[in-house]
Amino acid sequence: MPMFYYFDPLYFLFLLPALALVIIAQVWVKSSYNKYAKVYSRRGLTGREAAQAVLDRAGLHHIRIERVAGKLTDHYDPRTQVIRLSPEVYNTPSIAAVGIAAHEAGHAVQHATGYAGIKVRNAILPISSHGPMLGIFMLLIGAVFNFPVLIYFGIALFSFAFLFQLVTLPVEFNASRRALAAIKETGLLTEEERAGARKVLTAAAMTYVAAMLQTLMTLLYYIVRFTGGSRRE
Repeated sequence: MPMFYYFDPLYFLFLLPALALVIIAQVWVKSSYNKYAKVYSRRGLTGREAAQAVLDRAGLHHIRIERVAGKLTDHYDPRTQVIRLSPEVYNTPSIAAVGIAAHEAGHAVQHATGYAGIKVRNAILPISSHGPMLGIFMLLIGAVFNFPVLIYFGIALFSFAFLFQLVTLPVEFNASRRALAAIKETGLLTEEERAGARKVLTAAAMTYVAAMLQTLMTLLYYIVRFTGGSRRE
């Protein structure tokens, strides 16, 4: 992290509120997960069985479900067409496990049906993976040598991090909607249990919102700090 971050009040003015939101979102999702991970569903289906039920409902019998190490490491890998669930989700018949597993199965359904948000996110993934770090490097070099072209180009590259997170939001919310609809239609959870699963998925979605806001505030800081009136000559 560049040393001027530690001494520039403008940095803290922009980033502290966003950082607070990130911390709140992380506490929220952990609290919701821990609560409903201890509440078992009436049907007693594990996360693996719930994900399989969602996949079967969509006719996606070819997608595998595997266990992956860690906590809250659940994800869908579109390259190998595999849903990977953490041990607590894979093996446990809890409301949280059913909700999270169904959400990951929702991502599999998105890919299989050609959901537009997935296509947009995949299109910008290559540049959003490496562009932001390169952008910060170019921005700082441009600032040190007073080269405005590098500064603007660096900011433009960094903005792809925000764009990627912005596109990710509807993808995540859509996967949760698909999950909750499938849970209801297949009877995986009762109405009361679905309310718990919804709380877990909503809390998880808020972590994406908080991360996006943090990136947005960082982007705005770069714009104001390096191109605005506060820029140091």
